[in-house]
Amino acid sequence: MLLIYGSNGYTGRLIVAEALANGLRPVLAGRSADALRAQAEPLGLEWRTADIGDAAALDAALDGVTVVLHCAGPFVHTWRAMSDACIRNHVHYLDITGEIGVFEGLASRDAEAKAVNIMLLPGAGFDVVPSDCLATHLARRLPHATKLSLGFLAIGGASRGTMLSVVEGLGMPGAVRRNGKIVAIPPAWHTRRIDFGDGKLRDATTIPWGDVSTAFHSTAIPDIEVYMSIRPSMRRVMIASRWFAPLLRTTTVRRYLAARIRREPAGPDDAARARGASLLWGEAVTADGHRVESRLCGASGYTLTAQTAVHLAAKALGGNAPVGFQTPSRAFGPDLILEIPGVRRTDVA
Repeated sequence: MLLIYGSNGYTGRLIVAEALANGLRPVLAGRSADALRAQAEPLGLEWRTADIGDAAALDAALDGVTVVLHCAGPFVHTWRAMSDACIRNHVHYLDITGEIGVFEGLASRDAEAKAVNIMLLPGAGFDVVPSDCLATHLARRLPHATKLSLGFLAIGGASRGTMLSVVEGLGMPGAVRRNGKIVAIPPAWHTRRIDFGDGKLRDATTIPWGDVSTAFHSTAIPDIEVYMSIRPSMRRVMIASRWFAPLLRTTTVRRYLAARIRREPAGPDDAARARGASLLWGEAVTADGHRVESRLCGASGYTLTAQTAVHLAAKALGGNAPVGFQTPSRAFGPDLILEIPGVRRTDVA
């Protein structure tokens, strides 16, 4: 049995639709009985209420469940309670986070997960299935690589949930890996020109994306940077945040920004997602300068998240769930992403 927690959020609804399209009949779960009833009853699906902070309610919600697909963020506030519940109840855990702290926290629970024969696989969506698979593909092409750079261009807009996670990170430093360790860097620390395969060279800036954590677990490459193509105005804001970090970390500012975000549409509509795309680029380099480069393209981020999350959940439901902490490519190989319809990978150099 698959339980989707946070099913009535923007991305959760897309994942439910994808699950139904793939013949699954998930149990829907979250904290609002009214919202769950309104979502589940027209679909003929079972629903269960449980507040993420109520351990007993979570245990009851997980009764009879084999796999949890956790979609309620910001995950920095929710991963611990849900992974606790999954470990207590011997249930496989997947989520759609992109937060470095969540990946590292779940990696630290590897032994606990193995002791109860469950899989902990965060980042089952756009964060970080395509980029993680691209990283492992590059490592396969260049086994002695010591440096990995990844970049992406997301076309299609952002959801409220994504923006609320961004607010959680305001005032915090960036991150890269150096010699296998995650180290803090200033926001917008480095910018480079990247060809994502659409015929343009674009400026892309370092961000603390989840692959700073996961790509190391997947490839063991010690030096890792992740870049995102952003507007120049956003880059200037990131640079300015170096001086305004204490203010941005205050509860007052974060509450104000979160309230503004909650007044915006839930996320891109169907037409915007259909027009959107995810373009990814990666480069691996050895200590003596040998280099390989590859690209990947797929549907818009939220569509791709629904596709990959359901695909991975179906694997776990079918008994294909390596125990312990996993990354997508470590569990299922670098070609996992090519199992998703419409995804293309190209080796450039």
